[in-house]
Amino acid sequence: MERILIIEDNKTLAKLIAKKISTELNFEVDVAYQLSEAKLFLQRYKYFVTLTDLNLPDAPNGEVVDYLLSKECRVIVLSGNIDKDFREKILKKNIIDYINKSGVEDINYIIHTIRRLHMNQLHKVLIVDDSMVFRKSMKAMLENLFFQVLTVAHGEEALGIISAHPDISLVLTDYNMPVMDGLELTKEIRKLYNKNDMSIMALSSNEDDQITAMFLKSGANDYIKKPFSKEEFSCRVNNAIEALENIFIITNHSNRDFLTGLYNRRYFFKNVGSYFSDAIQNGEGFAIAMIDIDNFKKINDTYGHEMGDKVIVSLSEILRTSVNQKDIVARFGGEEFCLLLKDISAHNVLVAVERLRANIERNIIISDKGEEIRFTISIGVSVSHEDTLEEDIDQADLLLYNAKQGGRNQIIHN
Repeated sequence: MERILIIEDNKTLAKLIAKKISTELNFEVDVAYQLSEAKLFLQRYKYFVTLTDLNLPDAPNGEVVDYLLSKECRVIVLSGNIDKDFREKILKKNIIDYINKSGVEDINYIIHTIRRLHMNQLHKVLIVDDSMVFRKSMKAMLENLFFQVLTVAHGEEALGIISAHPDISLVLTDYNMPVMDGLELTKEIRKLYNKNDMSIMALSSNEDDQITAMFLKSGANDYIKKPFSKEEFSCRVNNAIEALENIFIITNHSNRDFLTGLYNRRYFFKNVGSYFSDAIQNGEGFAIAMIDIDNFKKINDTYGHEMGDKVIVSLSEILRTSVNQKDIVARFGGEEFCLLLKDISAHNVLVAVERLRANIERNIIISDKGEEIRFTISIGVSVSHEDTLEEDIDQADLLLYNAKQGGRNQIIHN
C-alpha cells in the first residue's frame, strides 16, 4: 500500500488530517511533528506525497520544503500564512500546491487533491511547443502532478505522436509554431477525436482576443494566456482531465447494465450495426446468439428476487469470461442476453456455445440459506444472416423460442 507523510507540529490537526486520509483514501499515513522525525521516516519509506507545514520547531523558516525537494519528494505545503508575496515565493519552488489550513473545507480540499493526483497517473498529456525552455518547464509541472508527459516541437510531430499514442487525454498546444501551428493542429485533431475523447488546451502570449475565439470555435476546450501562474495552470489542467473522466462515467453508465456491468441493448444496437454491415460485405464469419435463463420465474418464486439477481450476475460473469475480448456481450433485459461472436466459423460458433451451455449447467450458486441453486439456459444462434441487424436478432430470438419450446437447456441454430 502506498504511503503519505504528514509533517505538522499541531498534533490535533495532524491527527485529524491523517484520520481523514486513512478513512477516505487507500493510503498508509505516517505523522511527524518536526523535521528530525520526518527524516527518520524518509529513511525507511518512499512516499506518494508529503504534506508539510512551513514552521516546525526545528525548522522554523520553511527549511523543510528545500530538504524534501532535495530528496525528490512530491510536496504539498500546508500553511496559515496568507501573505501574497510569501505565497508566491513558496510556489516558485517545485511544490505541487500551497494550501491554507484554516478549516474543514481545506482538509476536504487536501483529500480531493490527493485523489486527483492518484488518478492523474492514468492520463497521458502531450505538450506541443517550439520553445525548449517552455516545454521543459511545463513538463516538470505536469510530472509533478503525476501525469505521463510527452513533448514535441510542432503540430506535425504532434499528429505522429497522437497516432502512436491514441490514449492521450490532453493536448497542450502553443499557437505560433513552425511547420504546423496550434490552430491547424487543433482542427486536425478534431477530425479524429471529439471533445469527449481528447481535451485540447491552447497556450499563447498573443493578445488578440480573436485568436482565443478561433481556437474555441475550432474545438479547443480551453485557452490560457502566457504567462500564467502555476496554480492557474494546475487548476485548468486538472479541471480538463476531470471533465473527461466525468463524461466517461456518464457515457459508461448510459451504455452499461446497472446490475451486471455488461453492455445494454442500447449500446448493442448503436455499435453492432456498422460491424454487421461491414462483416456481411467482407464475407467475415460471425454469429449472433440470443440466450435466456430457463424457468427463471420459478427461481425467483422459490428463492426470492435477490437470489434471482445473483443468478443473473453469475451468468453474466460466465458469459464475459467465455468469449474473446473483441466479442460483445449485452444484457437485453430481464433474463435475456445477446452475444456477438466475431470472426468465427459456423462450426466453431456451435462448439463455443455448446461449451458455454455445459458450463452453465455445471455451475452452482449457494443461497444465503446454504441451498445449492442450479440453472440452465436456452440459446438461439444465427449463423446464416438476414439483411439487417434487427432482422438477424429477430431470427436468433425465434430460434431461442424454438429451443425453449423444444424442452429448454439446448441450442437451436439456422
